[in-house]
Amino acid sequence: MRRPEKLFEALDLDRNGTLTREEVIVALRTKGPSLAASGVLPYWGVQDTDASSALFDAADQNGDSVLTLEEFAAVVDRRFGWS
Repeated sequence: MRRPEKLFEALDLDRNGTLTREEVIVALRTKGPSLAASGVLPYWGVQDTDASSALFDAADQNGDSVLTLEEFAAVVDRRFGWS
């Protein structure tokens, strides 16, 4: 499993296959340090609420307030230098 998929799975708190803004913010705040320690997330990717919200906005390409794996992976691949 590629890093974007692992990160998406870790952030999908309700396991429904999509991410909401709240899930991204809460999951990065609560799981971010352990995800960084395990190599799933760069250490500098553990940021505050505003940065997590901005990441969500950048990924929500169709503006439906829900992220699919495809939307999410496209942004994190570029932002985290994984592509």
